[in-house]
Amino acid sequence: MARKKKSSNKTIHFIITFVLMVTGIYYFGLSYVPQKWYETQTMMPKQVESYYVNQWCTSDFGRKEAVLWDLTRVDCLAKDYAIEFDFAKKWAESVGQALYYSKMTGKAPAVVLILTNITDYRYVKRVERLDKGIKIFLVKAY
Repeated sequence: MARKKKSSNKTIHFIITFVLMVTGIYYFGLSYVPQKWYETQTMMPKQVESYYVNQWCTSDFGRKEAVLWDLTRVDCLAKDYAIEFDFAKKWAESVGQALYYSKMTGKAPAVVLILTNITDYRYVKRVERLDKGIKIFLVKAY
């Protein structure tokens, strides 16, 4: 009798462990995987934000550090987009600035999130959840 109970305890322990592993994988899959593929450029890691702006926003693409009438500066003012660059951890700040610059210029809002680690994709998910029509570009810098 004790042997049978020990065997059933192992089975229950295995089932619980398996369920926890599957739900953990499912949760992290939802948290880290973006909804769609974004235009991504791979660049040198451990640089300052201005390095990525200079690499991305060339003169044939847009105007760097465009000054608006209220003396705010758009990181890159392109033909269709007012683009704000920031490290992924500062996603909320970049979204707010992009929306403001969009309103001030009449162009669509866009953010370039600089990913410094594989786990930074969770911040991409946060911008996606806003669903404010913000174009997302990624810089892979790790």
